[in-house]
Amino acid sequence: MSFNIGFIGGGNMSTAIVKGILRKDAHQASKIWVSGPHIHNLKHWQELGTNVTTKNGEVICNCDIVFLGVKPGVLTDAINDCVLSLPANCPRNRVLFVSMLAGVSIEKLNEALKVLPLTASVIRIMPNTPMSVGAGTCLYTPDNTVTIEQCEIVEKLLRSCGICEKVSEPLLSSGGSLPGCGPAFMYIVIEALADGAVKQGVPRALALRLAAQVLIGSGEMVLQTNKHPGLLKDEVCSPGGSTICGVTALENGRLRATLINAIEAATIRTNELGKK
Repeated sequence: MSFNIGFIGGGNMSTAIVKGILRKDAHQASKIWVSGPHIHNLKHWQELGTNVTTKNGEVICNCDIVFLGVKPGVLTDAINDCVLSLPANCPRNRVLFVSMLAGVSIEKLNEALKVLPLTASVIRIMPNTPMSVGAGTCLYTPDNTVTIEQCEIVEKLLRSCGICEKVSEPLLSSGGSLPGCGPAFMYIVIEALADGAVKQGVPRALALRLAAQVLIGSGEMVLQTNKHPGLLKDEVCSPGGSTICGVTALENGRLRATLINAIEAATIRTNELGKK
């Protein structure tokens, strides 16, 4: 790809996306720009071969697609820095912004970007950190100025990191917590399953490998067989067997309700962050 992509904010999520892109050779490191307030915090970006700067305006001036990876509360400051540090002779007059800001609507993003001396189009995304290993999940929604070609370019980049699905903005807001926060919940599940095995005498390292692979295999069974997870669960539960006894323990511990409540709590908080 001949165009440049940029990242304003070089945190964990930006790092995950770029690692996923580079892992599949979906874009050249030399055509990626990253900005952050402290150059020493961008050392790992330099090691990846990308261009780094402390000036957000340089990212905009050099890139056709710019990912916004800052915290929602500092969006205004980040854009103001773009205005102040944008080179006077910058030829860029149109930029596609891809926002990772949790809860911040397209309307708010367009309003914030109006101060820039260029035409901005916006795509909102909700990615997750497993994108760094090519197993991510990402939802996205474009504003009405984004072209089909631009959507295809962004999809191609993000699909190099996992699955990517276009949804409506309301669905991005209500469903974004599942891919965005879900990995943290699953890490707790993996750790807990491993703890259970360790309690039964299994060495810790082996227990962790087994627990992680169980989640991978279970997910693949759902995706590849297209069977309902309840049916797949029933296929493992023999009458009076070990699995149904374990399932009973999970039901007694309200695992289902706890996970449902976790998604709800994360969604509520995401919407709160977008209103600040």
